[in-house]
Amino acid sequence: MSAKLDVLVLEDSQDDTRLLIRKLSKDGGYLTVHERVDTLAGLRAALNKREWDIIISDHSMPRFSALQALQELKDRRLDIPVIILSGTIESSDAVTAMKAGASDFIMKDDTTRLLPAIERELREARSRRERRLAQEQFQQAQKMESIGKLAGGVAHDFNNILTAIIGYTNFLAGDVPAETWREDVEQIRKAAERAAALTRQLLAFSRRQAVQLRLVDLNAEFSELERMLRRTVGEDIHWEVSLTPGLGCIKADPGQVQQIFMNLIVNARDAMPSGGTLTVRTMRAPVLEPRTAEGAPIPPGDYVAFEVGDTGVGIDEEVKAHIFEPFFTTKPRGKGTGLGLAVIYGIVKQSGGHIAVESALGAGTTFKIYFPRVEGSAGAGSNAGETEAEGPRGGTETILLVDDDEAVRRIARRVLQSHGYSVLEAGNGEEAVRLAQSHRRALRLLLTDMVLPDFNGTELSRRIAALCPEAKVILVSGYLGGDFGNFVLEEHIPFLQKPFGPSALARLVREVLDAK
Repeated sequence: MSAKLDVLVLEDSQDDTRLLIRKLSKDGGYLTVHERVDTLAGLRAALNKREWDIIISDHSMPRFSALQALQELKDRRLDIPVIILSGTIESSDAVTAMKAGASDFIMKDDTTRLLPAIERELREARSRRERRLAQEQFQQAQKMESIGKLAGGVAHDFNNILTAIIGYTNFLAGDVPAETWREDVEQIRKAAERAAALTRQLLAFSRRQAVQLRLVDLNAEFSELERMLRRTVGEDIHWEVSLTPGLGCIKADPGQVQQIFMNLIVNARDAMPSGGTLTVRTMRAPVLEPRTAEGAPIPPGDYVAFEVGDTGVGIDEEVKAHIFEPFFTTKPRGKGTGLGLAVIYGIVKQSGGHIAVESALGAGTTFKIYFPRVEGSAGAGSNAGETEAEGPRGGTETILLVDDDEAVRRIARRVLQSHGYSVLEAGNGEEAVRLAQSHRRALRLLLTDMVLPDFNGTELSRRIAALCPEAKVILVSGYLGGDFGNFVLEEHIPFLQKPFGPSALARLVREVLDAK
């Protein structure tokens, strides 16, 4: 198969141009797309028109020269190999041209070096592009990582502020007698909740979002996204949607459920570049498939399931064995990260679900996700906006409260003391350790923020455990990410996400203290 070559010829002789193109086609086996120009204006127009693989230029023409062309490329910062092919050239002119950026110079009466020179320059240009692309990707990754850290830090600070705002508005909601004032307080609380939603978006961007398990209606979540997804997929895809009514709920993070929908549907779209049919179904499902994607059996039970199918090219067995591996992709360079299905797999497993895949080459692909069905109404489980009217039970235990933000400590102390607890306060880890040493017999619970001035909440919990083995722990933060997230999940540490409401704090404290 002939290799395609886009070649721009800077030459005032049409005959010489025809001979050059014939040599490239006949001897080099190239399928050429070419254009001949012999003026600076012509060069500029040609460069604006398309990207050229190589430029072959005469050294000197009546109205133009190779040196002018090289300067134009330099001014535009274009990396296009330039080979000078000339009838006569002085050695000093050749040296000048090479210093100006020419890749090689060849005499017209001996073109035996032309094709090897073209192959060499194309190879080196490709290598430079790959190195440049890798460098740009590395720099972009560094930039995104820096932005992510900044976003996570900003969200952490805002979560502390919002914890205070939400806490005090909950206090006011129960104390303000006038109906008009109570409505004002409610509007403040709602504004704080909207701000909390913004911080969650920042944390999602920085991949530090805490998982918020709630009762979720799959039909409602998909319906909320459907219009946007249809725009994303495009008009050449035919949709078949079947949502079973009375589905019941699952316990999952609503944002993560929406991410599963988006990733699967975008993946299906990419499998059908020439159009096709995309199927979305939800159902209350007994186990239909004997095994999951990794070959393990799905335990018997009552499941809510949804499936996303396409009529695309399908997946063979060899590829299917790797599709959930991070960074594995069959898409062309620059068309996919290889993380979409890996993320889905992690979310499904974290939520106690299962995933199965049906596919064959030429027969399309269907992903089926199973979640355990739970009773209840969608939306339950939110903690930021709860009010004192819900009345969680209190107690008389001693609690060590640790947070470097005074406003957060003040709110938490007021909530805990109002429920009968004895509260010890510390603004850093070392102070907390000293208090634990002097109250080791009475201490029953450590309630600590994850981010402290001297060391983190994970380290503090380990030190307190050594001093007070009977004391339980609640870690508080605006996000679950990195080593902290792993520690919380692996050690099953109770976690309270900022911003939190008074009832959420009091309820979790009681639950942890009562746990066996």
